[in-house]
Amino acid sequence: MKKPPPGTEERIAKVTFASVYPFYVAKVEKKGRTKKELHEIIKWLTGYDEKKLKSLIDDEVNFEAFFKKCKLNPNAHLIKGVICGYRVEELENPLIQKVRYLDKLVDELAKGRKMEKILRVDE
Repeated sequence: MKKPPPGTEERIAKVTFASVYPFYVAKVEKKGRTKKELHEIIKWLTGYDEKKLKSLIDDEVNFEAFFKKCKLNPNAHLIKGVICGYRVEELENPLIQKVRYLDKLVDELAKGRKMEKILRVDE
C-alpha cells in the first residue's frame, strides 16, 4: 500500500473546507452539473444540509473538524476507486479516507455519473 509523503496527513487535516469548496463548485459546474447536486452528494456523505454547510464554510472549519462533526453515511465504505493516486478503500488514516471519499464523489459528479450511482442507491 502506497503511503502519502510525510506531513501530508497533518496538512490536509488543517485545510479549511471553505478554501476547497469553491474548487468543488467550479469543477462540477464546468462539467455541466449544479451546486444543488454538489450539495446533495455532500449531504449524502456527511449529513450536512445546506444551512449547516453554509455555517461550516462561514466558520472556516478545517477538514478535521468538518469530518469530526459529521454523521458519515453508513454506505460510505462502498466508495471505491483511485483518487489522487490512491485507492480510497485502502487508505489507513480515517480522516484522509473521508476527505478522499468526498473528492471521489465530486469527481464522479463532474464526470457525469448518474446521481443514484454516486449515492450508491442500488449497491
